[in-house]
Order: sequence, then C-alpha cells, then structure tokens
Amino acid sequence: MKQAIEIGRFITFEGGEGSGKSTQAGILANRLARSGRSVFATREPGGSPGAEEIRAALLSGRVAPFGHLAEAVLFAVARADHIDNAIQGALQEGQWVVCDRFIDSTRAYQGATGGVPRSAINALERLTVGELSPDITFILDIPAEEGLARAEARAEGGRLDRFESQDLTNHERIRRAFLDIAEEEPDRCVVVDASQPEAMVAEDVWETVLQRLNP
Repeated sequence: MKQAIEIGRFITFEGGEGSGKSTQAGILANRLARSGRSVFATREPGGSPGAEEIRAALLSGRVAPFGHLAEAVLFAVARADHIDNAIQGALQEGQWVVCDRFIDSTRAYQGATGGVPRSAINALERLTVGELSPDITFILDIPAEEGLARAEARAEGGRLDRFESQDLTNHERIRRAFLDIAEEEPDRCVVVDASQPEAMVAEDVWETVLQRLNP
C-alpha cells in the first residue's frame, strides 16, 4: 500500500515598510524547523534565480518610469518563475513554505495605491498563481510613520529602495489597502499588531499557526 504524500503548507507575510515581515518570517521558519517540519523560506520579488534578477530591477527604481502597470507585470513574471521553480516543488514535497510577500503586495502597492485596475491585477493572478493560495497570510500592521522610521533606521544612512522612498501619504494608503484585503478575506488573512515588541509579534504568529495548522 502506497503511503499518502503529505502536501505542504503555505504561509505568507505582508505589510508596509518597516513592519517586520522578513524578521517574523525568519522566526517562524526557524520555529517550524525546530518542531520537526521541513521548511522552505523564501521571498518576493525573488526566491528563484530569474525572479531575483527581476527583483534587482524593480527595487532599484529602473522600472518605475514605465509606470505601475509595468511594475505589476514584472512582479507577475517574477512570481510565475518563483512558483514554477521553487514554491510548487516545495509544496509537493510536503515542505512548509514561508514567504516574505506574495500576491497581496501587488494588490496593495500597484493596485490599490498605484492605480492599476483590479481587473488587470486579477488577470495577472489567474495567469501566474492560478488556484494556489496561502493557508495563512499574516498582515503585520503598523502606523505608516512608525514603519518608515524603522526602515530609515535599518538603512543606517544608506539608500532606501524604490518602495521605501515613497512619501508618507502613499505609505498610509498602502497600510489601508492591506487592512482592506484582510477585511475582504478573513478566512485567509490574520492582522497582527506589528508595533508590539518583536517577541510578542512572534508569539501571536505562532499561536495562530498552532490553532489553524497544528504543526
């Protein structure tokens, strides 16, 4: 009798700049690994060789002059490569995929605040993501001003990337867009107060994973 193949779980982290997505994704990935799970930690844009090349172009701002639609298309191209060459295989092998950003960032940055029509965003998702959907999406919520201060401190006088360098008003719109997404999809999205100390945020994330996915 053949043993059933365990399909992996897919967890994503979303939020504005300085919300701690990368940190919390790393903490969760390490915790899952310590609990005995096979974990694939990744990010967007990026996560596969082709997608990492596109990431460099997007974050440098070289694509920005072509407009938000061009950015959305390139994010979609990177995402398709990421899914085909990394995420899908990991899930089929039974791994727990923990991803720093996914579809909701495109919806918030290029869609809700960049003016790309929702119909275009949806079409790109159908082409690149299909039926793939995260089991849980953590939306780390923090006031835009506080998040930007964190991002600037992290840069330590270095250059902010294309998206970090937007003005405060735009970051406030991005925050609102993420909260709207969470309200639209409460079964998938969990909002976490990211202004708490790092350890408290991590505990909120872990408790949700325990309750919903029982790792």
